[in-house]
Amino acid sequence: MKSSIQTTLSQGLAAGWPICLGYLPIGIAFGILAQKAGLHPVEIGMMSLFVFAGSSQFVAVSMISSGATAVSIIITIFMINLRHLLMSSVLAIYLKRSRRRLLLLFAYGVTDESFAVNLSKFTQGGWGLQQALVVNHVANITWIAGTVFGGYAGRIVPAHAFGIDYALIAMFICLLVFQVKGPRLVWIAVLSGTSAVALSLVIPGNSHIVLASAFAATCGLVFNRLRRGNRT
Repeated sequence: MKSSIQTTLSQGLAAGWPICLGYLPIGIAFGILAQKAGLHPVEIGMMSLFVFAGSSQFVAVSMISSGATAVSIIITIFMINLRHLLMSSVLAIYLKRSRRRLLLLFAYGVTDESFAVNLSKFTQGGWGLQQALVVNHVANITWIAGTVFGGYAGRIVPAHAFGIDYALIAMFICLLVFQVKGPRLVWIAVLSGTSAVALSLVIPGNSHIVLASAFAATCGLVFNRLRRGNRT
C-alpha cells in the first residue's frame, strides 16, 4: 500500500514538476501585479485558492486596476473560464468510473497546463485519476505560494519591471509550441488566433477568446471526422 502511494506520488510529481517550474515565476508576476492593483497578499492568496485560473486572475486584476464593476468582472471571468467545459469534456472520457468526490477534487485543479499534461498521459496509457490529482494539486500549491510571495515582493519591485506584464503570454506561447505536433495542429492554432483577432474587432470584452477557441476546436473536430470518413 505504501509503495503504491509512493509510486503514484512519484509519477505525478515527475509529470507535474514542469508545470510547477512555470507556475512559480508566473505566480510571482501575478502577485506583484495584484499588489500594484491594491490587493493585500492575503487577498491575493484567497483569489488564487478560490479561482485558480491564471489568465482569469490576470484579467481580473487588470479590470480592478481600471475601476471595473464587480458584475462586469464576474461576467468576464465566467466567459473566459467557459473553456474549462471543453477541457473537462475531453478528460471525462478517461474518468468514467471514478468516484464523484474525487472527480470534484480533480475538476477544481484543471487548468490549461494540467489539462495538457494529463491528456497526454491518459492518451499514452498507464495513467489514472490518482496520478492526475497529484499533478493538479502540486501545481495548485505552487501557484498559491508563488502568488502570495509575489504579493509581498510587489512592495519592493517597481511596476512594469522585468517584463512582468508579458509573463502569462509567454507561458501560453510555450504551451502552444509544445502541443503543436504536425501541420494540422498548426493550421488549427492559426485559425484560432486569426479568429480571435477578427472577433475582437466586433465583440467587446474578452468573450472573443472563448468564441474563437470553440470555433477552431469545432473545425478541428469536423476535419478529423471527415478525414476518418474518407479513410473508410
